[in-house]
Amino acid sequence: MLKQAGGLAERLGSPAAAIRAPWSRQAAERCRVFGFQVQEKVIATNPPLPGDTLAAKLARVEAILFLSREPLPSRKLAALADLADGTEARSLVRELSRRMRRRGSGFQPVEVAHGILLLTRPQLADWLGRMHAPAGDLRLSAPALETLAVAAYRQPVTRAEIEAIRGVQCGELLRVLMERDFLRIVGRSEELGRPFLYGTTRKFLQVFGLRRLEELPPVDQIRSAAPRACEGADQRGAAAA
Repeated sequence: MLKQAGGLAERLGSPAAAIRAPWSRQAAERCRVFGFQVQEKVIATNPPLPGDTLAAKLARVEAILFLSREPLPSRKLAALADLADGTEARSLVRELSRRMRRRGSGFQPVEVAHGILLLTRPQLADWLGRMHAPAGDLRLSAPALETLAVAAYRQPVTRAEIEAIRGVQCGELLRVLMERDFLRIVGRSEELGRPFLYGTTRKFLQVFGLRRLEELPPVDQIRSAAPRACEGADQRGAAAA
């Protein structure tokens, strides 16, 4: 049974075959003590891909993006994947995206937060949400979201400026947003007392799917969208009643 299982793993090219070797040797020694003969086999490994082919480069880029938890700038991706420069890295990412889309992959490389990150496709969001609930630190209350929005559009901004716009004290909300890495202190104002200036972080861009701050929607679009959203909610409520 041991020999059959090992041969199957080797024929299938299982990655576990390589790490099974020390255990197999120990099992063989134990079996010999009890009079059994176990024949050890040389584990065949897959030959490495040539380093200069397009397939090899795409494989390295895909593997690095799969393992990365943070968006990788193109220059860093090029260094990790042994590529010529960031231009080649960006070209390979576009080719990888095209191939993954063509084969119907559930993943796609996305430009976000000044880098590239491998994400699941938006069409799978509802299905994945039932399996894996969002992390608790990503859930923000309405006041926290409002405070974050003011800081995002007015940055660098002081606490007093945020409170003047919202009309309420925001000290505790600012602390929570900083603890969750949505806001950070970016400097001090030249005003009396040199108050702290707040700005958004890289995590803010990543969570909201933005490559850079310039992609924030214009404020007038948000103002026009809010009444429509409220009207739609009222109509849904009336239909339910």
